[in-house]
Amino acid sequence: MPFLKIYIHFVWSTKNRVPHLSSFELREKVWKHIKVNAQEKGIYIDHINGYSDHCHCLISLGTDQSIQKIMHLIKGESSFWINKNKLTKEKFEWQDEYFAISVSESIVDKVRHYIKNQELHHKNKTFQEEYDEIIRKFGFQKINPK
Repeated sequence: MPFLKIYIHFVWSTKNRVPHLSSFELREKVWKHIKVNAQEKGIYIDHINGYSDHCHCLISLGTDQSIQKIMHLIKGESSFWINKNKLTKEKFEWQDEYFAISVSESIVDKVRHYIKNQELHHKNKTFQEEYDEIIRKFGFQKINPK
């Protein structure tokens, strides 16, 4: 039996950054659903939170999981569930792109704190500002598909 502890910090936004998740209560409902659904699929979400137009998730990868598979399962099912339950006025969609950043064991608590405090964090900084900061900080470059 392999022993594995690989933390990934995922960040993704609503389609076109529309603030569909405008209330704290709605966000709490969506985050709870994502966590329960992920658990049913064998995906371990350590922490989840976000704001009106995006989501942060700290996930510990399992031995047979890939980043792409996890994102497909979480984003696809949650948008289907949000629409099925008519939780937003307009059709809900997640943006196709996302960030996935490996997290060292030594800073897991710092990332948990950051994710937990999204409400406070976004009183001072928009998601676009955060997005641009992540691009710069981690040296991401857009790759044009062929």
